[in-house]
Amino acid sequence: MLQKKVCLLGDFAVGKTSLIRRFVEGTFSDKYLSTIGAKINRKVIEVQGMPLSMLIWDLVGGERSASLMRNYYRGAAGAILVCDLTRLETFNSLYQYAKNFREINARSRFIVVGNKVDLTADRIVNDARLADLARKFHTSWYTTSAKTGAHVETLFLELGRQMLEG
Repeated sequence: MLQKKVCLLGDFAVGKTSLIRRFVEGTFSDKYLSTIGAKINRKVIEVQGMPLSMLIWDLVGGERSASLMRNYYRGAAGAILVCDLTRLETFNSLYQYAKNFREINARSRFIVVGNKVDLTADRIVNDARLADLARKFHTSWYTTSAKTGAHVETLFLELGRQMLEG
């Protein structure tokens, strides 16, 4: 069985842990628990008829931890860069996360994600911004909701597919 390391990157409270919980456990909680350092989850999925074990690293967000977190990026085959669609500053941080990740893993794949798409009335980051950032890094993008589960499974399956393609 193939095993691939995946990092979830983004600022504090964008929903990285919630996306992982939705994908791995099928659950959601409104209670905010700040990640300290890194937490690792595992889920086996099937991609193109092959089992793929994803080791999903939930990494603490924020600028203060950026240099430390770069050590956690090593060996990652993929990443999911997450912003909160209701907070523009979290989107603005994604460029630096992408740049830092690519410096460590030049050939690894990542996907840009705008989370909390269910909060339509509060949304600030539009699809055009996500698409533009994804285009700059030659990757794909999604909007998700950890709360409703919208596009969460699809996102992880697509990253799995991209990682297997190399």
